[in-house]
Amino acid sequence: MPRFRTLLLTSLLGSFLTLGLAAGPTAAAPKKAPVAKKAGKTKAPPPKKKAAPPNAEHKKKLAELYGGFKFGMSKDEVLGVLTKQVSDSYDEKLKATTDITAQDRIRKDRKSEISTIKATYVSFEAGKPSPWDVSIIEEELAHGTNESMMERWENQGGKNNRRFFFFYEGKLYKMFVSLDVSILPEDKRNFETFQGVMISQYGPGDVEPGLITWNAGEFEVRAIDKLKSYGALALVIEDPRVKKDVVALRVEKAPPKKETSSIIKAVIDTDHTDKPDVKANSNAVDEVIKAQGGGGTKKK
Repeated sequence: MPRFRTLLLTSLLGSFLTLGLAAGPTAAAPKKAPVAKKAGKTKAPPPKKKAAPPNAEHKKKLAELYGGFKFGMSKDEVLGVLTKQVSDSYDEKLKATTDITAQDRIRKDRKSEISTIKATYVSFEAGKPSPWDVSIIEEELAHGTNESMMERWENQGGKNNRRFFFFYEGKLYKMFVSLDVSILPEDKRNFETFQGVMISQYGPGDVEPGLITWNAGEFEVRAIDKLKSYGALALVIEDPRVKKDVVALRVEKAPPKKETSSIIKAVIDTDHTDKPDVKANSNAVDEVIKAQGGGGTKKK
């Protein structure tokens, strides 16, 4: 298991140990004549204060999430690093046995795992659905914007972690690591606990519901709550400069919103001035249904 994930899960398992009074009444002050308030715009609440950038120590720890990869790598370069990592892990298994049959099986497993990783590469083309469109990474991708992805599923030794590699114009710019938390006790599988461990390890970040963000200059890190939907927690490391370009392109390429049918618009009370009952509008409802190819409402 990579060092950062070992530290994370160890910390998670070992880190769980067990307003002033309101002012009393004062003497009533003489009442002043009410002053008419000047008409004007309501002041917006002050913006939430951003957390300071991580210090040198915390930035170094956050950078460990690169896991041996670099932004700007091509698919083949990423695959080369993955191949070496996989080969190294199987070399340890080969050294642990002198049985020829067992060694052949280990070599076969190594080749199979590398082939599996190669086969995960997908390009998110416009108009072509992918199996990842509804998944734990669905918010991290878009179609028709020169984006692609590859992943490695680490499911050996009781683990169930996955690292997703995101490319823009063929270059690595983001990695999404899904962390399996099933090994933790039920009462400790929550984002509040995760948040405490992350902040103690990486320092304060910008905290929002289900999200922590650390802005470290040339890279950013996000901790994301995916417990309710996928039973996992996630860490994302990305290049903020490339991310800005990707987001802008996604906005530009986003499909136009579908407009409501003119027939339905004619029935809707756009002013919301009243709440007409169904019987009073039964004729209008019939017309809409007929226009859509259905039958009318049944008479009672």
